[in-house]
Amino acid sequence: MSGTNAASGAAPCRFAHYFVICGIDTETGLEPDELAGENFEQSPLKRTFKSKVLAHYPENVEWNPFDQDAVNMLCMPKGLSFRTQADSREPQFHSFLITREDGSRTYGFVHTFYEEVTSPQICSAMQTLYQMHQAENPSSATPSSSSSSSSMDSLASSLDEADSPSSSSCRPAACGGYDASRDTLYVSKALCLITPMPFMHACRRFLSQVHRAVTASLPPPLPLESYVHNILYEVPLPPPGRSLKFHGVYEPIVCQRPGPGELPLADFPLGQTFPLLGVENLVQLFNCTLLEMQILLYSQDYQRLMTVAEGITTLLFPFQWQHVYVPILPASLLHFLDAPVPYLMGLQSKEGTDRSKLELPQEANLCFVDIDNHCIELPEDFPQFPNKPELIQELSEVLLRYGISPVGGAPPTSVPTSTTTLGSVSTRHPGLKSQQAMRELEDDGRNGNLGGEQLAVLELLQGNATLERLQALAKRTGVRVEALRGVGGEGEAQGGRTAVDEEELRNAKLNVQLREVFASRFTMMFADYEAFVIQSAPDLESWLTNREQMHNFDKASFLSDQPEPYLPFLSHFIETQMFATFIDNKIMSQWEEKEPLLRVFDGRIDKARLYNVRAPSLRSSNYQRCTILKESAQAIEQRLLKIDHTAIHPHLLDMKIGQGKYEQGFFPKLQSDVLSVGPTNNKWSNRTATAQRRKDRHRQQTEHLTLDNDLKEKYMQEARSLGKNLRQPKLSDLSPSVIAQTNWKFVEGLLKECRMKTKRMLVEKMGREAVELGHGEANITGLEENTLIASLCDLLERIWSHGLQVKQGKSALWSHLLHYQAREETLEQQQAESPVSNGPERRKSESSLGMPSLRESVIQDMRHIQSMGEIKTDVGRARAWIRLSLEKKLLSQHLKRLLSRQSLTKKLYKRYAFLRCEEEKEQFLFHLLSLNTVDYFCFTSVFTTIMIPYRAVIIPIKKLSNAMTTSNPWVCVSGELGDSGVRQITKNVLEMTFDCQNLGKLTTVQLGHDNSGLLAKWLVDCVMVRNEITGHTYKFPCGRWLGKGVDDGSLERVLIGELASPNADEDCGRGCRTPDMQHSPGQTRRASITLMGGRGYKPTSAQIQEAIGEAVNSICKHFHKPEKERGSLTILLCGEVGLVGALELFFHNGFKSARLFQKTVFVWDFVEKAVAYMESADQMGDMQETAEPLGLTCVSLCHYVSAINSSPRNIGKDGKFQLLVCLGARDRLLIQWLPLLVECPVIQRMYEESALLRDRTTVNDLIAVLQTLHDFPITLEASLVKGIDL
Repeated sequence: MSGTNAASGAAPCRFAHYFVICGIDTETGLEPDELAGENFEQSPLKRTFKSKVLAHYPENVEWNPFDQDAVNMLCMPKGLSFRTQADSREPQFHSFLITREDGSRTYGFVHTFYEEVTSPQICSAMQTLYQMHQAENPSSATPSSSSSSSSMDSLASSLDEADSPSSSSCRPAACGGYDASRDTLYVSKALCLITPMPFMHACRRFLSQVHRAVTASLPPPLPLESYVHNILYEVPLPPPGRSLKFHGVYEPIVCQRPGPGELPLADFPLGQTFPLLGVENLVQLFNCTLLEMQILLYSQDYQRLMTVAEGITTLLFPFQWQHVYVPILPASLLHFLDAPVPYLMGLQSKEGTDRSKLELPQEANLCFVDIDNHCIELPEDFPQFPNKPELIQELSEVLLRYGISPVGGAPPTSVPTSTTTLGSVSTRHPGLKSQQAMRELEDDGRNGNLGGEQLAVLELLQGNATLERLQALAKRTGVRVEALRGVGGEGEAQGGRTAVDEEELRNAKLNVQLREVFASRFTMMFADYEAFVIQSAPDLESWLTNREQMHNFDKASFLSDQPEPYLPFLSHFIETQMFATFIDNKIMSQWEEKEPLLRVFDGRIDKARLYNVRAPSLRSSNYQRCTILKESAQAIEQRLLKIDHTAIHPHLLDMKIGQGKYEQGFFPKLQSDVLSVGPTNNKWSNRTATAQRRKDRHRQQTEHLTLDNDLKEKYMQEARSLGKNLRQPKLSDLSPSVIAQTNWKFVEGLLKECRMKTKRMLVEKMGREAVELGHGEANITGLEENTLIASLCDLLERIWSHGLQVKQGKSALWSHLLHYQAREETLEQQQAESPVSNGPERRKSESSLGMPSLRESVIQDMRHIQSMGEIKTDVGRARAWIRLSLEKKLLSQHLKRLLSRQSLTKKLYKRYAFLRCEEEKEQFLFHLLSLNTVDYFCFTSVFTTIMIPYRAVIIPIKKLSNAMTTSNPWVCVSGELGDSGVRQITKNVLEMTFDCQNLGKLTTVQLGHDNSGLLAKWLVDCVMVRNEITGHTYKFPCGRWLGKGVDDGSLERVLIGELASPNADEDCGRGCRTPDMQHSPGQTRRASITLMGGRGYKPTSAQIQEAIGEAVNSICKHFHKPEKERGSLTILLCGEVGLVGALELFFHNGFKSARLFQKTVFVWDFVEKAVAYMESADQMGDMQETAEPLGLTCVSLCHYVSAINSSPRNIGKDGKFQLLVCLGARDRLLIQWLPLLVECPVIQRMYEESALLRDRTTVNDLIAVLQTLHDFPITLEASLVKGIDL
């Protein structure tokens, strides 16, 4: 619809810009069409020959220059088509569109019919070709093999297609070929109207009436020039919100245009699109379009391709498809399927070809829509549209109200008007093609699928021998059996309106109601989008200049405001080009006139706000039905029933006498002199010219104030990132240099997209640090990270499928990896036979950590993926491999290794492919290398159910303890997703490997032994655990004894882990990383507290209070994050700077821990003594006088301490104190227990006067700080509370 704006003079007001005739050029004769792919094995009648534009009127229109090659290619996408009198010669209709470089569109409507060939040269050329073909292929002369349905069949509906083979059996034997002495030769000719707006129904009726005037026995009332001149120059576009009546050759034609507040014009019948695919498939296709996947429509029928393409794009309101859009892809442009960008294209299927034989360059991100078979093939793993079941339900109800089945391929359930065609979408000719129609009707009758009227037709046909004979006769003679019609031509219906008028009204009402259902979904989902638009630029010029660096939309805040079920879809959708353009238009509307779709959408949101204050339902995911279905249909009905404007009637033109001769069955040569210019005294052209002059004056006045238009266009082209300048392949110029240039644009676009994506991933991941550097939005959500990684996988697939020589499998990247694997494994075998050192493979050395080195290679990671039974497809394997490489910080390195085998790359890729452009490839790998600066867990967190091998190593402190121990050690590893269970370790081996289901990020290790034998005491430095697939190594520091009668007597410890830094000798690119997680309190802190008495470092009371504040603060922040991003609470409770450690420091301050008789005293000793005092006091009755709550608190403390002491675990005194703090925090009892311990007389014996615990003010402050934890539901990891019975 934007095709109307680039105009001068009377441009915006003309209904049609050109009338075009395409067909055979009798002077140049038969020219084979090499671009469409020649097949000399076919009968000449089935081959493709070049068509020409025979005439177009006017010669040129300044605001819409005539593109001869493009129009010819799209009017006859498969070239000329020949038939004989034995073939079906039904006229066909199809539409096309041309997208200009600025994104505006022009529509073409084509009526193709067959005309007898009168040129003897062409007949004899066809005879010669046929004889040569017969001599070369004698077997093909059998009638069954050449039902000469030539390339024109592409235009025929599936009904017509299936008709030709079945009827060939009843033809004479010679009918398979062509004999000039006996057969009449027919060739296709196309009449085309090119218009700025898609008035499909009106153009279709006009063209069919012009054709009828040529084939009727009586000449038309006026010469044909009068009608063509009338539609080109005297019929205006209807004004917005009005309807217009103009006159065809026989009947008036009505069209209407939506008003300013309504959905934009869409005349392609959705009532045909939905039954072709079924509602469910159509909603899935709509979803893929919104997520900007590659979409390929496939059908024998061009009009079906156009109907589905236009249908799906009109449903996108208020968004617009921003990428390559070619609903009908001519055969000569098939190389465009190689485009590594999102596209929406339509490909014509040849009769009888199987989908499996269709070679497509890339399928990883492809949505393949087989229209004729009513099915679609979807890409793997994409989010579903919100409230999909409810949306399908609402759409089905609308369709059923109009008698249309919501299931794909089903016939209508009832037929409200008399002109519904059976089985065919692209023709509306009332003559039924008998045999096929009979067959379809009988099948449907058996299956119980027929409505009442169709059933009556079937019974009539089956029961009437005369009718059957008549139809067989009509078929043989090639005569069409028309329905009986009056002079009106199309059957009167109620109120003087024809049945066709009724059908159009019904289509228009159905169209608008289906579109309103989709539009209301977006109005609900984006009702508050304006609040998140960031408008930071002072003027248009500075905004356009800095467009790429600017954040236009606060994505994180927007997503945090949406209902949880919507997030997977919305997080993908707000990354698309169509959403970015929508927001750009919103920002530019500050300085320019609002883009029409945006104006309508904003108007609807304002209206919705008036009627419904949305605040309460803001985060609700409840489905809200469309409330304006009735009124939207009424608006259209009123316009079509009450005509607002009538155009000038066609009239005699000033033509020379004798011109405009009429010969039945042949389209006459029109007089170009009367059609080349329009009338000068036309009132609406004058009106427009005046308005245009006013506009020109205004433009001149403001031109020096605003940005130069060319410059602005340049900025906009660059600003609207990839694919914008590739929206439409240039149809007219197909020289190798143009194709090379287009491919070069693709390469540049892919590199730019890679730069933008990696930058976005880094900025998002670095969070607050990046915000401080001025990079826009903070805190990446797990959901958003997953979306960005999924789009990186998609980009890599598109890069790997660009310029492929031969496609193998659905994933181009995995196919390349498999080729590489096969070569490397062959080399490995050869090297195994000859003992030469293998250079390039890197081993990750971690000997300093006591871990054996981990072998790292592309092949090794591939084998891990290949062994995962959960992944069933090549696309899935490629994505898993990318995620694994990214998590291991090896993605860039692995891909560099893969591409270093240049002989393999040359074998697999054409010269122009991205992967063979050396400089771009280097830059691409460099951008990917930048991702090594942040930590991703994108493999571990996604494949949660796979089995993973883990290696655990226990490292003792050998100087101070026995490296040997006689006891039996065991270990239990826990992570965010579960634990490994207790695993026994062989005595004195200190290392083990075990397989268990993915544990996620590791959090704790429980380490213990059974205290058996003489050498049972054991001083452990740390435990190391490594995930053998991702290579992530976790260090769990211990620095404590395990054994009775040493340290705190613990036989078991819970250790808190951290991700170990890679070694310094590894490449620094891989070494940069985000800060460490916290880990278990190491030897130093414990030693300073217990063993070393006063010699160690003692923190001041201020430092202790600060530590407690920070620990509590970290826990509060943890709970304020979205649930999926919180990480481990255990670390915040028991880690190096966790709550337990901070409270230990508090309790140790001023603690009299002198060793009496070499026996260390622990904080737990104080707690036990205090509890013993309370219990004895309770028995003596001293506690009876205390207030009731205090008494209950006392009981709870005694109960918890005795439960911890009676636990079967040997966790030692420090472990018991840790457990008490964790349980107290969980059950919100800590602040009740503290006053009891402070009041207890035991404190005076065990604490010095200056101790923090004896300072009432400090204790009250501590209670106030701990009080804040009561707001949060603290849950404890199973490894902490195992064996505690409360």
